[in-house]
Amino acid sequence: MALNKPKYTLFKNTRYALEGLLEVTQNEKSFRLQIVLFVVGMIVAWNLPIAFVYKAILAVSLFIPMIAEIINSAVERTVDLVTFDHHELAKRAKDAGAALVFLSLGMLAFIWGLTLYGAFYL
Repeated sequence: MALNKPKYTLFKNTRYALEGLLEVTQNEKSFRLQIVLFVVGMIVAWNLPIAFVYKAILAVSLFIPMIAEIINSAVERTVDLVTFDHHELAKRAKDAGAALVFLSLGMLAFIWGLTLYGAFYL
């Protein structure tokens, strides 16, 4: 039984990943907002008068909400592929994806708070 799966190559898989990133960027307003948060956060992080290690922690943590938003978009697309009708399980799946994004933003705030506290007060 043949699966609908292309043959693995590093270049093809990289192309698929970049196509997915472009698709999410073009079609998801929430992801574009995450990009704005990412860019602003990077500018702030790298311009703070703190040690490099603190800047790196702040910068890396900015990827967390972006990753969560991509996962949420994948969940939403999968649910929409199955049904456009209102269904309680579809709502729960989409709500769980939204909760993932919400928690990732909370985690980002927590990481930034702890890191900045450590950088300026310890």
